[in-house]
Amino acid sequence: MRFADFFAGQVIEAGPHQVTEDELTGFARQWDPQWFHTEAAAAAEGIFGGLIASGWHTCAIAMRLVVQAALEGSESFASPGLQYVRWPNPVRPGDLLRLRAEVIEARRSESKPTLGILRWRWRLFNQHGAEVLDTEVTSLFRLAAP
Repeated sequence: MRFADFFAGQVIEAGPHQVTEDELTGFARQWDPQWFHTEAAAAAEGIFGGLIASGWHTCAIAMRLVVQAALEGSESFASPGLQYVRWPNPVRPGDLLRLRAEVIEARRSESKPTLGILRWRWRLFNQHGAEVLDTEVTSLFRLAAP
């Protein structure tokens, strides 16, 4: 999508993405090697009753879905950050995740008119409708002079 295609109130949906145990443990071994992400037997005895994905893995899945649904081929070039990130429920092997991104604001910068600013809320839900990620993201877009 081009920056001009975004508007406040817009909802973009994407997915599903099925999380496999190999994907979950592989990401965790590389980037977040805590036992409840990597050791199935130990995780089964833990508080979550089984393996759960790293929250950062969940964010990476959301990023991929957002790129595929909206950012691929756009003028997007950076993100200065997140307002917040929450993982209200764990992601488990076999989960089927869907993205719902809601545009909060899409505007051209007043001080830098070749910069588009997009604020949007990304939420991931599993196959049961449970929310597994909630975050507000700011994305920057390189625009032509007005």
